[in-house]
This record gives sequence, structure tokens and C-alpha cells, in this order.
Amino acid sequence: MSFLNYARLPAILGIAIVAAVCAGAFEPVAAADEVVKFGAPLPLTGPLAPEGIKQQQGYDLWAEQANKAGGISVGGKKYKVEIVYTDYQSNTPRAVQTTEQMITQDNVNFLFGAFGSGAAKAASTISEKYKVPTIAAAASSSQVYDQGYKYLFGTFTPNDTLTTPLTQLVKSRAPDVKKVAILARNDLFPLAIAQEMEKSAKASGFEVVYFEKYAIGTLDHSATLSQMKSLAPQWIFVTGYTNDLLLVRKQMVDQQMKAPVVTMIAGPAYQDFIESAGQSAENLTSASWWHPAEQYDGKDIFGATSNFVKLFRDKYKSDPDYGQASAALCGALFQMAIERAGSLDRDKVRDELAKLDVVSFFGPVKFGPNGQINSLEPPVFQIQGAKPVVLFPQPIKQGELKFGVN
Repeated sequence: MSFLNYARLPAILGIAIVAAVCAGAFEPVAAADEVVKFGAPLPLTGPLAPEGIKQQQGYDLWAEQANKAGGISVGGKKYKVEIVYTDYQSNTPRAVQTTEQMITQDNVNFLFGAFGSGAAKAASTISEKYKVPTIAAAASSSQVYDQGYKYLFGTFTPNDTLTTPLTQLVKSRAPDVKKVAILARNDLFPLAIAQEMEKSAKASGFEVVYFEKYAIGTLDHSATLSQMKSLAPQWIFVTGYTNDLLLVRKQMVDQQMKAPVVTMIAGPAYQDFIESAGQSAENLTSASWWHPAEQYDGKDIFGATSNFVKLFRDKYKSDPDYGQASAALCGALFQMAIERAGSLDRDKVRDELAKLDVVSFFGPVKFGPNGQINSLEPPVFQIQGAKPVVLFPQPIKQGELKFGVN
């Protein structure tokens, strides 16, 4: 949808809500004892809805593939996948409530984490309390995993695995770029990655001339951007979610803010952002945890990365982004752990997740002692010709860094 054109949003969300109500309807299930239920609290309405809907697409694709193959094998018996969705309306306290409801009322066997580091961390207190294995598809901040929890796992590497390659790349290609300005949404993941960017920038010899936070729901960034512009930064780094970053980018254009390098995390990883921003997306840099250009021969249900991309394109008529891929990965990892355990016993499945050391379509998967994945090298990319072009790492590099964002 075009920038801040919310006219289509009700229809999109309507589809999502219908999908949520009909969750698990990929194939009819024969009986309750032949079903394994996964709870998925998501922000299907509210400002985080674009991200929540994408995550749902990844879960749905995995469930569809699992059920087409007959379901999950558990001790010689096949169990159909059913996903129970609940819309927590982009409200973290509701994410906590719905997580408990899924465990105590919907009787889910396992959980997918809520979207984003903040909601995932808050809701993990509930899943830990009930000892329900949970895989978070979109939580990278170390604060999520420093709680000493046993049942929480995450498929995103720590935030510095994104910011360090970015700073090293810019330093090597543009030695004249010295001054960095950072603007961060005041929310767990966006703020944490901004703080990591500050550390990475200073470690690489950049001068951080500006660091400011904006409140969730901010609609006018003009004063902040004006102050930033007066400092003449050569690298502007902004964090937030899709709608936040579209708004910031539009107001930057309105103020005719230009810089050799402009980085935004995480919006440019999404095709929606690229289409909505149009020409103003050109030459924006970003980083994410996965890219369709990667080539892995996975041992999960999707197999090769190219097969996952094809299945996604066939179903959704677009290329998958890292959020959709991570969600599909969560399902695939649960399937592997359950089949290896030969049981739906939560502790046995939890132990198999902790022991995983396997190549997936997403890349090598191994969880650290804190439950966070530590086996991936996330790609850095730039929007060139309205498409993401991978700049790093070398094995999947597609182009060179370009300078100048108007």
C-alpha cells in the first residue's frame, strides 16, 4: 500500500482476522487426539499489523507443507498441525494475556513467540511459568535471552551481528564518512539495535554526533529531523518498524535531508516498504537475518533455500523476507525436535531443541546456552533499482555499496 494510505488496511486485516479464526484449516483434522496445537500470539491489527501478518504467512506456509506431507511423525503416528492465532492488537500486555489464554484455555502443546523483542520478552514469563517450549521468530535483543529461561529459543542472532558488518563495510568503502546520527524508536528491539549501532560505530572510529529516541506512535518528526540536519551527519541511522520508517523517510524528503549513507532497520527488508517508499527507498541500506539469495541444503521439511522461496512465491506471489522465513523456520524446527523426541512431551521436545545442530533452508541452526541462535551470519543489503541487493557476506554478495540518498 502507498505511504500512509490506510484505505486498504481494513481489508487486509479482515483477511488476516478471518485467517486467524480459521487457523489450522489447511486440511481437515480427523480427531482431537491426532492434532498437535501451536499457539501464535500476533499483532494482526494496530501499528505492528504489517509485521504480524507476515509472520502469520510464514507459519501458515510451514503448516501447509507439514500437513501435505501427512503431518508430524510422533512415535510412528502422524499428527496434523493446527495453529491457534490470537490478535493482541499491537499491545504488549495483551500479548502476555493471550499467551496465558492459549496455554490454559486453548491447550496448545507449544508456542511461537510474540512479535518483536519487547512483546516476546514479556510473554516469555508466561511460557516459562508453564514450561511450554517457545520459539521466537522475531526477537534479537540480548535482553530477551538474559533471563535464565530454559524454554525460550530464538531464531535471530544478537543485534551486533547486524551493526558490526554495516559499520565495517561503510568504513572500508567510504573513509570520508565520519559523522553518524542515530534516531531510534523507544521500544526494546529498535532501541537495542540503535545502541548496538552506537557501539559498533564508535568501535570503527565514527563520531556519533546525535542519538535521540522517539516515542511509539510519534507522527511528527520534523523538529528532530531539523536538529539532526543542522549537524550535517554523513550517515543517518534510523530504527523502527515499517510504518515508523515510512513516516520518517517521507519527512526526511520533505526537509530535503541528504546524506552519503542512510540506513533503516528493519523496514527496507520488507517489499511493502520498498513499494510504499518508491524512489525515496533508493540506496537505503539495511541488514536482516536472512535473504532469498542464500543457498543452503536444508535438512528440514523445506529442504533447499530455493525450494522454500519457490513455495512461498507460489503461495503468496511475492518473494519472502526474513520475517516470513524466520516464522516458517520456527515451525520447521519444532517439527524436527518433535520427531527426534518421538513424543509431544514438552520437556523432551525442549531438550531436542536445545541439542539441535543442523543446516536448515534458513542457514545453520544451533542455539547458544541462553536459547538464542548463534550460528548465522546475517546479510547486509541496499535497495538498488527498487530491489534489495546483498552486499555482505561474500558468499552471497550481489553488488557494491552505492552512496548518496536524497
